[in-house]
Order: sequence, then C-alpha cells, then structure tokens
Amino acid sequence: MKTEEAKDNASRLEALKQKTLKELIPVKGGTFTMGDFGPIDPKAELPYSGDTNDDVLREVSLSDYAIAAHKVTYADYDVYTDATGQPRIAQAEADLKYRNLPGIPAGVDWYGAQKYCRWIGQEIGRKMDLPTEAQWEFAARNRGQKVVWPTDTGEIEDGRNVGSFDQIRSFRSQHGYIAGPTPIGQYPPTPLGLYDMIDHGFEWARDWYAPAYDPKDLRDPLGPKSGAEKVQRGNSSEGGDSLAMVSMTFTRFSMAPSPPAKKLAGIGGEEYDYNQNFSNTFRCVAEGK
Repeated sequence: MKTEEAKDNASRLEALKQKTLKELIPVKGGTFTMGDFGPIDPKAELPYSGDTNDDVLREVSLSDYAIAAHKVTYADYDVYTDATGQPRIAQAEADLKYRNLPGIPAGVDWYGAQKYCRWIGQEIGRKMDLPTEAQWEFAARNRGQKVVWPTDTGEIEDGRNVGSFDQIRSFRSQHGYIAGPTPIGQYPPTPLGLYDMIDHGFEWARDWYAPAYDPKDLRDPLGPKSGAEKVQRGNSSEGGDSLAMVSMTFTRFSMAPSPPAKKLAGIGGEEYDYNQNFSNTFRCVAEGK
C-alpha cells in the first residue's frame, strides 16, 4: 500500500512540476511609475484612489522575471504537503465543502505561501519566491502601463471578465456551501496572460508593509527590512460593482503574516472551526525569464 502511495505522490509531483513550468509567464523587466498614477494620467489628472498609502509615485526599475499565470490551488498545495510530510491544510468541516473542488485557490498564511514557492522552485530548478509588491503591480499593469483594473480590457465587465455576485452565489449553492472561495481561471486573462489578478482572494506579496513607499528604494525594491504586516494585493470582494474601488492595480492592503485562528459563528450561535486564511491566496515568481 505504501509503495502505491509513494508512486501516486511521485506522479502528482511530476505533474505539478510540469504545470508550474508551463504556467510561468516571462516578464521583461523595465522602469515604471509605481503607485496611484491618476495625477499623471491625462484621462484622470487626479488620484483614482482615496487611499494615501499608494500616492507616493516613484520610478521603479525591475529585472526580468517570470510570474505564475494562476494562483496556487488546494490541489497544488496538497502535493507539497504530502511530499514534505505535513498535514493537509483547511480540513475543518466548513472548508471541506469547497476545498477539494477543482480550481479552488489555496488559502494559506504568508509563511506557508513562501515555503511553497521556494519548495517548488527547488523542484523545477528555478529560484522562486512570492512576488515583490513591485513585481506584482508591474505585471498587473501589463509591464507598467497605466492600467487601472487588471482585467483583459482594463475595465470591469461584470459577469464577463469578473464573476458576478449571482454567478458566484449559484456556484456555491450547487456545491452546498454559502461562504468560501470559488474556482479560478473562469474568466479571461490579462493581456500578459495572468488570471484572477483582480479577485478570487487577496494575494500575498513578499514585502513587509509600510504606510508609504520608500522613495529611495527604486531598483528591484524589496520593501522594509521588517514590520508587523505583509503586503497584499488583489481582493476577495465578489462581483464587479464591489471590485471597482477596492481592486485597482495599485491598491495596497496588509495583513499579519500568520493571522490568528478564529471560530466561525453559525446562525444559532454555534461556533465552527474554519480556515482563517481562506481569502489569503498567492502565486509565485521566478527570477529571470
């Protein structure tokens, strides 16, 4: 039995390695104005965002890299935990209603996300990690163009290039759950070939969070050397109307790298275990092309 399990794990690992290599999208480096570019955009001439943590514009230069077309799924992450002898994540009853469905993005803390990226990089012979905040934004903006929303058209078209609330609710209803993630890869990618940069969960970045960018950190910036929270990009809001003001290409969020465990409150006051990271997703990058 153990021999068959080992063969199965080896086969799944090889499939994951091939998938990872196939889905790495080369990004030629370059220089771009990072942050809320509204004030220098002739179409706006004023900030797109009301937030102040993205309004310190700076000219950032990035080296070549490659970024995953898709977020990492639970199925991907299970290969990692099985191969390294760790328990599978999101095993509470509330999570099992969705986590084994195809294409569900894995919800993990920052440490688990980074460990996965570095592990799969070793497996495929590439130096891999979480994307820096600058790498994520540069890619979301199609190599630094003035793109407000990271979709195929740069606009939000509810139900066509992002999931509508009704579409998301219908999927959950069909599969017997009320709250939780839905499958990735269902809507068109950005021109660069990246899926779900706008929704289907916040995405961990490598950087520690600071309320403002360091205007001197301009070449392959890594952000502050330490902090209390890590940067997040993207969003977990559902439906086009809810995404318009919270999931722009330059919008910044932050979260403790390992959020504390919580209980889910039921309608009758009962409390249930659940994966507190269900909306904290990630994708990986590789150095060079």
